Amino acid sequence: MNLQEIQDLIKFVSKSGVSEVEIERKDFKIIIKSEQKGKEQIIVQAAIPAAAPAAISAAPVAAAPAAPESVPVNDDAKYITVKSPMIGTFYRSAGPDKDSFVNVGQTIGKGDTLCIIEAMKLFNEIESEVSGKIVKVLVDDASPVEYDQPLFLVDPA
Repeated sequence: MNLQEIQDLIKFVSKSGVSEVEIERKDFKIIIKSEQKGKEQIIVQAAIPAAAPAAISAAPVAAAPAAPESVPVNDDAKYITVKSPMIGTFYRSAGPDKDSFVNVGQTIGKGDTLCIIEAMKLFNEIESEVSGKIVKVLVDDASPVEYDQPLFLVDPA
C-alpha cells in the first residue's frame, strides 16, 4: 500500500463517519480510529523480518493530500486561493530564526516556495502554481492544516 492509497483511505474514513478501520496485509497493519468528530489517529505497523514490528503514529488528521490547487475565492473572483495539498503542520519559514518565505504584499512567481507543510516527519515545500501578489496569509505559523484548506490569497493581476 503506497502513501496515496493511505491518504485516500484517511479521506474516506473522515467523510464516512465510521469510528475505526483496520487493514492488515503480510508486511503491514493500518488502524485508523476516530477520536473526535473530524479527527482520526493513524497507526501504521510495518513487520520487519527478524525484529519487532515498528510503529509509526501520526498526529490527528481529518483528510488526505493531493496536488496543490488554485481556485477562485467565492467572495471575490479576482483573487486565487492557494490550498493545502496535504494534512500536516504549516510553517511560514524554514526555521524559527529564519525569514518567512512570503509576506503580504510580496510579488511571487510560479514555482516560488510559499511555505512548508510537515507531514509524518517530512518537510514538504509548497510551491506557487500562479504568479501574483500575496493578499492575505490565511493560516497561523505552526498551525495544523487539513487537505484542501485555504492557505493564501493571491492577486494574479
